[in-house]
Amino acid sequence: MRLSIWPGAGQRYDEILEVARHADETGWDGVYVADHFMDNAAPGRDPMAPTLECGTVVAALGAVVPRVRLGTLVYGNTYRHPAVLANMAATVDHVTGGRFTLGVGAGWQVNEHEQYGIELPPVKQRLDRFVEALEVLHGLLRRPNTTFAGEYYRLAGAVCEPKPVQDPLPILVGGGGERRMLGIVAKYADVWNTWGTPDVIAHKSAVLDEFCARQGRDPKAVARTAQAHVVVGGELPAMPMPVIGGSPQRLRDVIAEYRGNGLDEFIVPDGLLGKGKDRLQAMDTIRSFKDA
Repeated sequence: MRLSIWPGAGQRYDEILEVARHADETGWDGVYVADHFMDNAAPGRDPMAPTLECGTVVAALGAVVPRVRLGTLVYGNTYRHPAVLANMAATVDHVTGGRFTLGVGAGWQVNEHEQYGIELPPVKQRLDRFVEALEVLHGLLRRPNTTFAGEYYRLAGAVCEPKPVQDPLPILVGGGGERRMLGIVAKYADVWNTWGTPDVIAHKSAVLDEFCARQGRDPKAVARTAQAHVVVGGELPAMPMPVIGGSPQRLRDVIAEYRGNGLDEFIVPDGLLGKGKDRLQAMDTIRSFKDA
């Protein structure tokens, strides 16, 4: 099972770079960056907290961190036109020498849409638009030119050159909705990602297998990735997103559960790992469990 780190974009670039370089030097497999322009509006959150822009950070890391894969969790389709995004992704793949994973999602965070005047449609329309965007991305990144006439996007003999170094550049789709999103994953994704504890991921992965069967696609063609907040020693805080760990032994056991359930990659957000040397030591502890 691959092991990757997810440094939060709400910290200074030098801190993100420290995490990425340490991961690169100590045997981690990847580094991911989230795509948001501000902190999510919620009680206890700072509405003025700074947030670095995802695409710029990924390109910057790709130029100076030489080994690990780089990826996005995930570019929001509502504010990233897929034709522009295809060119961004191809460029980052050249910057990294073929180490980029293009993570995309339908978009969801309300406050950034409200503040920037960007439409956030109802879920059905958002998913309809996302499906069209995936058609556009597949065409531009994998075919010489693309003509597409949809409800939301229109391309006429469009090119995206140079093509990525990777053939194909992997497209990761983020989302866990069992009524429709996992069907979209089954049809379009090379990699699937969602939040969840081992039991949740095992259940949703089985649902994804069913959707793949309906598409006539080998379920093994879709790599499975997941994340949860991680605590290395100490009590698990109450959070809206899943949290694992506590004692080192408990953390080792939960990581083994993910591996036993067939997860291909576990991604660790760095938000509960501390800062400075404490964070690097926590990363080393987690890394020691990768193959345990």
